[in-house]
Amino acid sequence: MDYSFRFFIVLTIKLGKKSVNFKKMKISLVIPAYNEELYIKKCLSSIKRHQIDDICEVIVVDNGSCDTTSKIAEQFPFVTIISEPQKGASYARQKGLMHAKGDLVAFIDADTVITPGWIEKAINEFVTHKNLVALSGPVSYDLNIWYSSLIDAYFDILVVPFSKITGSLVLCGNFVVRKDAIIDIGGFDTKIAFYGDDTNIARRLKKVGKVTFKRNFFIYTSGRRLKKEGITKTGFIYAINYFSEKFFHKQVTKKYRDIR
Repeated sequence: MDYSFRFFIVLTIKLGKKSVNFKKMKISLVIPAYNEELYIKKCLSSIKRHQIDDICEVIVVDNGSCDTTSKIAEQFPFVTIISEPQKGASYARQKGLMHAKGDLVAFIDADTVITPGWIEKAINEFVTHKNLVALSGPVSYDLNIWYSSLIDAYFDILVVPFSKITGSLVLCGNFVVRKDAIIDIGGFDTKIAFYGDDTNIARRLKKVGKVTFKRNFFIYTSGRRLKKEGITKTGFIYAINYFSEKFFHKQVTKKYRDIR
């Protein structure tokens, strides 16, 4: 399959009562991966089921893995594997961004699974809303029904209403952006190790256009951090770093733990 994207494709997809023509719109999907041999195959398999041929490229950024992450990714012919030895998700995302050929660049994590229509929904939003520079949505964790319901309520009661007020909410594990917009702001801040990276990129992108968080634009992901560090502790750490980055442009928590 040719992923050089030298020809244009027009694809009409019906979404509800709307029909949208996707003209010249191409999307690159960037996946940072550090020792993700337990999850990367499931992630890439979901993309294989739902990708749109010839307008979607997939880039796995091996972020210094010492397991079989790259070997597993090599089993998928549509995947381009590049290396970023400097440890850190921001470094990996930035490297993927610089290699991406698409008009849009999407970022997910290696332990996620995209949902049917996820790519089409993303393109539809950008085609429909010309001033849109970034689109994000929630993640659904593989937790028990009690924790899942609690997290769903958190998004419905706090996250979505707050995102409408601030207009600058992004989750880097479920995030699509116009490439020219993110390049204009200088890309990702690689000085941020982990916490606060999504708040930082959302705050800066808001200066160049509209940033939208949509509740129905979701993907599935591993709840491994919540399981091992606890939902209360994890939620608190994310919250204090969100507010610190949002209002003071700095992070409270400098260190983080890899959980695999």
